[in-house]
This record gives sequence, structure tokens and C-alpha cells, in this order.
Amino acid sequence: MAVWGRRHLGPGGGSSRERETTISMIAGMVSLSATDCYIVHEIYRGENAQDQFEYELEQALEAQYKYIVIEPTRIGDETARWITVGNCLHKMAMLASTACLFTPLALPLDYSYYISLPAGVLSLACCTLYGISWQFDPCCKYQVEYDAYTVPPVLVRKDDLHRKRLHNTIALAALVYCVKKVYELYAV
Repeated sequence: MAVWGRRHLGPGGGSSRERETTISMIAGMVSLSATDCYIVHEIYRGENAQDQFEYELEQALEAQYKYIVIEPTRIGDETARWITVGNCLHKMAMLASTACLFTPLALPLDYSYYISLPAGVLSLACCTLYGISWQFDPCCKYQVEYDAYTVPPVLVRKDDLHRKRLHNTIALAALVYCVKKVYELYAV
């Protein structure tokens, strides 16, 4: 995954001066209190440091901090990719559902089946995969903040209630439309 504007630090996570600069830049973006931000520090203690980093990240996600800074490069990149894939599935489901519902309005009925039904199936597949893998994952509440001035990835907690409602409503409408059209095709 290409990450624009980020540079990777070595195993030590950079100097304390770089960390302080990163934290001060994040604090400069918004006003933070002590309970708003959590930093997963890249401090290696023993052989299972990666497991410790993952545990810290899980705890921070479950504690629902507004901002989470991930200094370990590997876990930061994996988390950013996971969130990006979830966003991609969400957008694909939304676009496919919209295509499924609006194609019959734009094309003649004889041709709209060739686009609307596959789009409905794609929407259902993306929505199902998103629902199984991302719906209840605490990472889905966060978006990755890409800023040229921050070194590690920063997760920002966003309210996604309206986005999920819209996502589920449009996908359900596309499903109902597809079931109705398949019934019409095979019932006649």
C-alpha cells in the first residue's frame, strides 16, 4: 500500500525529539485532553514486542480514544490497510447498490437487467463481507489521518452511525429489487 507523506522510522521508532514533534503537531491540529489521545509506543522489550504492540492497540481501540497514534510501522501499516479495505468494501456496496437501483430508470427495461442484477449481487456480496468482517470490529469506527507532517499513522474516531444506516438501507433496497426482478424473470 502506498502511503503518501509518511516516512518510516527504524526499529527504535525514531528519536524522542521526533516523537515529541509528532505529538505536538497532532495536538496542534485539535485541542486534546489526556483522555483523547493514546500512543502505541515502539519500545522493544523482549522477543514478543509485536504481540505487546497489538495488545496495546486492541486496548486503545476498545477504550474508544478519539485519536490513536501507532508508532510501530508494521502494525500501523496493517491497521491502515485493514481500514482501507473496509472503506473500499463499503464504497463498492454503496456504488453497486446505487447502480442496481438507478439503472432501470436510465436504460430500457430490456437492457437494465444486464447491469442492475449483477450490480445487486455485487452489492449483496460486498455488504455481506463487510457485515461479517468489519461491522463489529472496533477499527471500523476509525479513519486513518494522512498528514504529511505526521510520521506514524493516526487513527481518528468518527461517528459512522448515519453512514452504516445509509449503507444498510440502500443495500437492502437493492436486495429487494433483485429478488423482485429474479422472481419476475422466472415466474413468467
